[in-house]
Amino acid sequence: MEVLKPDWPVPPNIHSLVTTRDGGTSLAPFSSLNLGDHVGDDARAVKANRAILRAQIPSEPIWLEQVHGTFVSTPMNRRRSSEDAIQADAAVTNQANEVLAVMTADCLPIFFSNLAGGVIGVAHAGWRGLCAGVLENTVTEMLKLDADMTPNQIMAWMGPAIGPAAFEVGEDVYAAFLRAGIAFPSNAFVAIPGRPGKYFANLYLLAQSRLSTLGVEQIYGGNFCTVTDQKRFFSHRRDAISGRFASLIWFTQ
Repeated sequence: MEVLKPDWPVPPNIHSLVTTRDGGTSLAPFSSLNLGDHVGDDARAVKANRAILRAQIPSEPIWLEQVHGTFVSTPMNRRRSSEDAIQADAAVTNQANEVLAVMTADCLPIFFSNLAGGVIGVAHAGWRGLCAGVLENTVTEMLKLDADMTPNQIMAWMGPAIGPAAFEVGEDVYAAFLRAGIAFPSNAFVAIPGRPGKYFANLYLLAQSRLSTLGVEQIYGGNFCTVTDQKRFFSHRRDAISGRFASLIWFTQ
């Protein structure tokens, strides 16, 4: 199994990785390390792929049923729920060896850690969730897990997502971010010449501006493109029928 290790200055007890599409058992178009059980792949292959991943991490990941929303799974609401499926687009914890995970294939995965190494999070930030506040909710829930922590004690790493030269959107997406009322850089949306109402959107810039507004100052990563890096990453925009790779984070005592 080939993985991508984030390059960010977290404490040594923080562990994170992003799986790639290599090293699994799935056949085309899901070849080969597809971890998504909701995309039409053979269930036996997905189970085998998750077993390959499980051998590399300390516990079974907390898999989320992602809905492009803003709900955050926390230790408290996980304990209260009797449902097997956790419908959320982010997760946080202050529990050692609890593995948080999101799956993506163009949307933006973002890891979070506090400087002390005792509170972590991960968010699935497609444009809908990003616009609606999934990052704000994730940071808010992290702060609840440590009453003495402030946003500038949190760092973030932005993982593989569709790049700014590949993410074409319409006027509806641009208008949604304007209506949200939170400032973003003017170059986060670049009008496409000769195509009125069409833009190239930069998820990385949009996420950075949201995080900076929250007071998260240490932001890393953000130099990937799932669409163009076909060897390493699944991409729904590129292939339509596609597997999913996972972004996972945990900490040890």
